[in-house]
Amino acid sequence: MIDIAWSQFTPGAALTGGILIGLAAASFLLLNGRIAGISGILGGLLTPVRTDILWRIAFLVGLIGAPAVWLLFAELPPIEINAGYPALIVAGLLVGIGTRYASGCTSGHGVCGLFRLSLRSLVATLSFMATGFISVFVIRHLIGA
Repeated sequence: MIDIAWSQFTPGAALTGGILIGLAAASFLLLNGRIAGISGILGGLLTPVRTDILWRIAFLVGLIGAPAVWLLFAELPPIEINAGYPALIVAGLLVGIGTRYASGCTSGHGVCGLFRLSLRSLVATLSFMATGFISVFVIRHLIGA
């Protein structure tokens, strides 16, 4: 049986967040001609091009610094992770491998690629989602972890 925590259901906040992410991704593409895919932005710092370093660092600082700005106005929501370190490490490695094979991450394909009506991004996003659904089902219902 599925147990839904209706007290945690916040459609207004989710809609507002989705609109802000969409506007940011669209603005980034329209103003800079670049996709706001996190793996590509971070990966570009591993083999830096002198003219690309500053905007990549600024993007990542903004991404990491957003919770600090949030704290000026409200308390951060509680974070609860129901997995141990081994599971988190394996999950992170699998996400990294998947990102590499898909030539992009969920933000690049799921937000920016779908916005551009990219068939490749649609296939990648459907693959990400299906793999996540299957993984959760197997881990929670078949393995029982």
